[in-house]
Amino acid sequence: MREDREWDETTDVLVAGSGAGGVTGAYTAAREGLDVILVEATDKFGGTTAYSGGGGMWFPCNPVLLRAGTDDSIDDALEYYTAVVGDRTPRALQETYVRSGAPLIEYLESDDQLKFTLLPWPDYFGKAPKARADGMRHIAAKPLKVAAAPDLRDLVRGPLDTDRLGTPPPEDYFVGGRALIARFLAATRRYPHASARLNTALVELVVDDGAVVGAIVETDGQRRAIRARRGVLLAAGGFEHNDDLRAKFGVPGRSRDTMGPWGNRGLAHLAAMAVGADTDLMDQAWWSPGLTHPDGASAFALWFTGGIFVDDHGRRFVNESAAYDRLGRAVLAAVDDGTVTLPFWMVYDDGGDGAGGIPPVKATNVSMVEPDKYVAAGLWRTAETLEELAVEIGVPPRNLVETVARFNDFVRRGVDEDFGRGDEPYDRAFSGGAPPLYPIERGPFHAAAFGVSDLGTKGGLRTDTAARVLDTADTVITGLYAAGNTMAAPSGTAYPGGGNPIGTSMVFSHLAVLDMKRE
Repeated sequence: MREDREWDETTDVLVAGSGAGGVTGAYTAAREGLDVILVEATDKFGGTTAYSGGGGMWFPCNPVLLRAGTDDSIDDALEYYTAVVGDRTPRALQETYVRSGAPLIEYLESDDQLKFTLLPWPDYFGKAPKARADGMRHIAAKPLKVAAAPDLRDLVRGPLDTDRLGTPPPEDYFVGGRALIARFLAATRRYPHASARLNTALVELVVDDGAVVGAIVETDGQRRAIRARRGVLLAAGGFEHNDDLRAKFGVPGRSRDTMGPWGNRGLAHLAAMAVGADTDLMDQAWWSPGLTHPDGASAFALWFTGGIFVDDHGRRFVNESAAYDRLGRAVLAAVDDGTVTLPFWMVYDDGGDGAGGIPPVKATNVSMVEPDKYVAAGLWRTAETLEELAVEIGVPPRNLVETVARFNDFVRRGVDEDFGRGDEPYDRAFSGGAPPLYPIERGPFHAAAFGVSDLGTKGGLRTDTAARVLDTADTVITGLYAAGNTMAAPSGTAYPGGGNPIGTSMVFSHLAVLDMKRE
């Protein structure tokens, strides 16, 4: 729409979304002396970031890492990142991300409310040039005592168990992604020219003479027009909870299996596309295998220290200990070629980590409920022999017996000749540094159903290195910026390392506001 109406409010910067990108953008605007309004479509702040148990940021050579004595260099980090991402996205965007994280942390650490700590996490492509096995490119926000901001306890989204299982939020500390959000909210509200609003969705952009000059926001069915003198920043997450958009753009999976919050419906994407914004990577997401729960949802799961995944023929088809996005993409590729039908199965025995029939999964974003509920739903199967288990899960018995025998031989020799399980540092991060190879030989034998989950879509609006949104003619749309999962991810179809989604969102939100200030 054109600017042909009265404004209900005026601000310098309007930010849509309250995940890591949104709160970084709002904080930067407030600190730089700009009036800022942050609007969040749901009833809680934090977006997908607040669901992250680690809340990590991949920021090579930042001050936290330098104080810890890292010998990394930005050039090495850039060589790694570009080798993994390739030419799927503009090299300038990739380089901007890699080089901007350290200055951002330096900027943030000058505020005593914003504190960070080491959270070592290996790079996800351990064989790529200049990959770091020691995890020294990864940090997180320091936990924050709830008592330091008690009113935020019920305003910050998450953890996931709170939303999915009804468990109360922690009383003692904000940790992981919740700590990051709480720290930014506490730091920003010290500025009188900053405000943050819940249950307020950005639904339309206002354009005058080709420039975005504000937006229409909606609260409880009531619409208000907010003028934004400097610009509008869209950091409202992806569209993973919009099954119509998933189908339109060919994103595999279903909204019930995503780890994004329910408000991530792509409203900001649609508003920007309506004013001519160009998009990219719209069929992409941050993938993972998902343990299927009795409610039918398959939720993000990782750290498989035992068991094997088998296809419809009872054969292994993947390195089960690979980084979760790589593993999720391998499952989707197998689905595409017709060798895997969802759900697929993890096969394990009654020894070691699979004792009592519980799958050897070390971490799930949504906690497991009572085992008998999985059994009753047909999601966990048990049999005295592998042949009987094969019948239970509908695969050829002979193939499953041969597959397990071959895998057990690899275990005895300590080398997975088929899929290289244990060859990369990430594979061994959760098995004490040893190859995560454990035999399947002591009955009863078990199988657990898995699907494909995601941490959100990663396709979105094309931008330049200042996060300015581009139109289909590759021209900047004045006044419009994007970051996070509303922005087409600089990492393209890859997931170079833990903390890339949060880190990218923070960097480009920060750069967006600095550009607004200059303009």
